[in-house]
Amino acid sequence: MFSLLLLVMLCSSCLAAPTSIGFSYSNSVGQGSGTSYSTQGTGRITTIRVWERPRSFVASFQLCYDYICTDKIGRAAGNLQEMHLYEDETIIQVSGKHNGYIYHMVFVTSRGRFLSAGHPSGDTFNFFPTDMRAGLRILSGRYDKVGITSLGAHWGEVIFNTNRSRRR
Repeated sequence: MFSLLLLVMLCSSCLAAPTSIGFSYSNSVGQGSGTSYSTQGTGRITTIRVWERPRSFVASFQLCYDYICTDKIGRAAGNLQEMHLYEDETIIQVSGKHNGYIYHMVFVTSRGRFLSAGHPSGDTFNFFPTDMRAGLRILSGRYDKVGITSLGAHWGEVIFNTNRSRRR
């Protein structure tokens, strides 16, 4: 009887749905020369800013976590493109083009909105989490005095301040 109970408990624990959201990394693209960077902050990403050179590459970007902004990555020159995220919104995809530098960046949100900056030229990249419940947590890579030379994306659980619930 005890062995039957043990077997039932073991099988039921195997069938239980996982509750934690998986972390994943989208491999970096670009030539990768220059100074390394990693955007990190506490809380969720609330604002994205991208500086683009007209008809050319991405010169700089900045992420704000719970309204506290990181240092600008790269050289903030050119036209500024900016998007503020809603309270229940997170970044679920980063895509674009690269050819030595990051030429084009597109951030897609969980609400279907997007921010597009730069000039679409070069090889395509498309970053997204392996766990559909995850959102963008960190961007990392390298930059030089001209622009962003490489870009990678880190994905994980996003906690919203409104009710501390997970994105589904």
